[in-house]
Amino acid sequence: MRIGILMFDEMELLDMAGPYEIFTTASRVQARSQPAESSLFSVSTVAVCEGPVRARAGVRVLPDATIEQRAVFDVLVLPGGVVDAELERPALLAWIAWQASVTGVLASVCTGAFLLAKAGLLDGRDVTTHWEDVEALRQGFPRLRVHTNRRWLDAGSVVTSAGISAGIDMSLHLVERLHSRDLALRTARQMDYAWTEA
Repeated sequence: MRIGILMFDEMELLDMAGPYEIFTTASRVQARSQPAESSLFSVSTVAVCEGPVRARAGVRVLPDATIEQRAVFDVLVLPGGVVDAELERPALLAWIAWQASVTGVLASVCTGAFLLAKAGLLDGRDVTTHWEDVEALRQGFPRLRVHTNRRWLDAGSVVTSAGISAGIDMSLHLVERLHSRDLALRTARQMDYAWTEA
C-alpha cells in the first residue's frame, strides 16, 4: 500500500515523522513474520516544489516527489504546523481535492485539517484538530462538526487527529484498519509507544 505524506515549510516535524515511522515500522514488523511478502507499506513524501523543506523547528527535509508528478496513494497524510501560506496555494488545494478522488484515505494531523477543510473535503463531517485550534476551525469552517477531547476521528475516507503525538495514534489506527489490530499492537510495542486508541 502506498502511503504519501505531504511536506511544507513550517510543518510540525513530528506530524510528518510520526506517521512515517509508524508505517515503516509496521512494514518491518510484518516482514519478520511474513518474510516472503513484499513490503506492506511503501512510504514517500511529497511537496509543492523540489528542494529542502524547513520544518517548524528548523530541520530541513528533502521530499521524494512534487505534487506536479501527481502520484496516487492509498493513504495521504497531511501534517499540521503553520499552514497559513499553504492555505493560500490554489495549486496545492486543487491537488488535495484531486487526491480525494483517487486516494482511499485522506488523513490529517493537527492543523492539517485546515487544508482538508479549505479544499472542501470536510463539510458535514465529524473532525478534530489540536485543542488550541478547535475554535479557529469552527469559526473558519462552520459546516464542520468539530470535536474536542478526541485523539482521532475516523469518518471513512477522511481521518483527522488532534495535535502532534495524536498523529501517531491515528496512524496506528490506520495500520489496524488497513491490515490488522495485531500488527498495530506489535508496531506500538516495537516502538515502545503507549497507544491511545481514541
